[in-house]
Amino acid sequence: MKQTKFLRNLLISAVLGTLVFITGSCEKDDDVDKNFGTVTGVVTDGLGMPVPDVNITVSGIEGTVTSGADGTYEVKNVSIETHTITFAKDGYQTTTATITASKFGADKVATVNISLVDAPARIIGTIVDARNGNAPLEGVMVSVSENETAISGADGKYEIKNLPVSDYTVTFSKTDYATLTKAVKAADFVDNTVTLDVRMGGVELLPGLIVEDLQNADKWYYNEYRGGRNGDAYPHWDWSTDYMCALDLRGAWEEQNEGTTLQIRNTGSEQNNPADLDHFDSFIFGSKKITADNKILSLRVRTHDADAASPAYFGVQVVDLSAANPTAVKIGETKTYGSSDYADFDFDLSAYVGKEVIIAVGIYRAQTGDYWKQLVLRSIRFASTKVEGTNWLPGTEVINNWKLTQEMVRSTMVQTKKSFTGISPVSGNRDNYVNGYRSWRTVNHVAKEWEFVPLNKDPEVFPSEGYLIKTRGNTAVETQVPESYLYAKFAIASGNNRLTLKTRNFGSNYTFFKVTVIKEDGTVAHIAPSSNTAQEASAAADGCWKFKHANGTADNPDGYASFVYDLSQFNGNNVVVAIGVYKGESTNTDENKLVLYNISLD
Repeated sequence: MKQTKFLRNLLISAVLGTLVFITGSCEKDDDVDKNFGTVTGVVTDGLGMPVPDVNITVSGIEGTVTSGADGTYEVKNVSIETHTITFAKDGYQTTTATITASKFGADKVATVNISLVDAPARIIGTIVDARNGNAPLEGVMVSVSENETAISGADGKYEIKNLPVSDYTVTFSKTDYATLTKAVKAADFVDNTVTLDVRMGGVELLPGLIVEDLQNADKWYYNEYRGGRNGDAYPHWDWSTDYMCALDLRGAWEEQNEGTTLQIRNTGSEQNNPADLDHFDSFIFGSKKITADNKILSLRVRTHDADAASPAYFGVQVVDLSAANPTAVKIGETKTYGSSDYADFDFDLSAYVGKEVIIAVGIYRAQTGDYWKQLVLRSIRFASTKVEGTNWLPGTEVINNWKLTQEMVRSTMVQTKKSFTGISPVSGNRDNYVNGYRSWRTVNHVAKEWEFVPLNKDPEVFPSEGYLIKTRGNTAVETQVPESYLYAKFAIASGNNRLTLKTRNFGSNYTFFKVTVIKEDGTVAHIAPSSNTAQEASAAADGCWKFKHANGTADNPDGYASFVYDLSQFNGNNVVVAIGVYKGESTNTDENKLVLYNISLD
């Protein structure tokens, strides 16, 4: 009897236990149904076609799913809260999307459709260690963006793949090594690949710069660079014609009314930096071919926060990369100056005639602690003799009143680029032009890559239609001397002897312009276009052409008029090509404008 009662109680307990377990399980299932849902969608390409085999991950969820042949995917049991969804497949740019709880509908389904960008390109290379006999360097972080990175392996090799063909700044960083940055242009990709080998840990020839950096320095093609925004000796020294801040500056600097200003780094812990009269604290630099015609470097400077008793210390250093062991060499003694008046200093570069070398102009920290000095650069000029004041460069003019000398023609460096835009990626005016000028560095802007000569009139720098040079309004007819012009030197040869100017003007008046070619021996030729697509165009006096054409915008590049010039008669020569605007009509009292949308050689 007792045994029967025990068995009955045991059976009841077992049944009750089961009931409790089932009840608990039901409560858990209700919780899943309430707080979890499904993410679904379709993955397509830029043409709207489905992309299969895309790896899809959801933050907080283990594992991945892949899209099907029709591009669809489904991720179940996703908590109804914020998640990041990542879509990745070779040949496409990795893309992320964010969903929040509100994205889930009443059916607890969140739909996320995504379009992947075709990304067939890659950047590859090998990194070596200059401190260790150029052995492969492991553990270098290589990045083009926050999400597009790679780490070099034991063999020093790295690969960043699934990139669109575009411009990139590639950063190489590793603890205890100077961080390097390299620029990659869309045109650098060959078969969708750029190979970028770097050497880290090399000796710094200039602060933060090793040999490989200096090999890619900006070219200082021309012999005059002006900084600041004050209108001294207008228009020669006006903000709209002073483009020094478009050059490569390192350290602390600022564009000011009085000039492009190099500053001592003096913020926070920087005040603990030691005095150093051998290495620049801040500097500007570029690669320059030195000849007998431009062997004297002249600086026009003034200072801020300095006086005769406590001057700014500055100077010029040269790095000859062709030397067996390149080093930074001071030119002359360290200079001192402390005054709000401009003064002119000269530096003799005769030892480098016949060589292309790195020129750096910089300010030194003369003491540690709270030390604040500013060196204002109004101009950097190269000539056969010292240049002073706001004068034009000295020499024998090629054409009377052009201010272009035979010495300048001979010593201007040959341009390495072949296509130039007049469209500024960033707009501006006198109050905020610096970012605009700096943006020219990335696009081969004509005002950075060609030398602008403002004989009588300033340009319009930022019109949306292109860089614009123009005439004065009420002034006498003059078809021999331009109101202003740009010039650059090119090596003319097959494949580089056809110049195309895409341009337009405004209003009902003609614009008069001229293309002039000057050989290094001083021979001058004003050349006519071999063809043009302007609405109206014809030859005018003294080799000018006049035209009317009111079409063309950055969004309508095919609307511009094209003037094509055959330069094959100059094959085998380095020539200066000048494009100028002229006052062509006495009855026209308006400003006449020549818009430079694009200049190219092929």
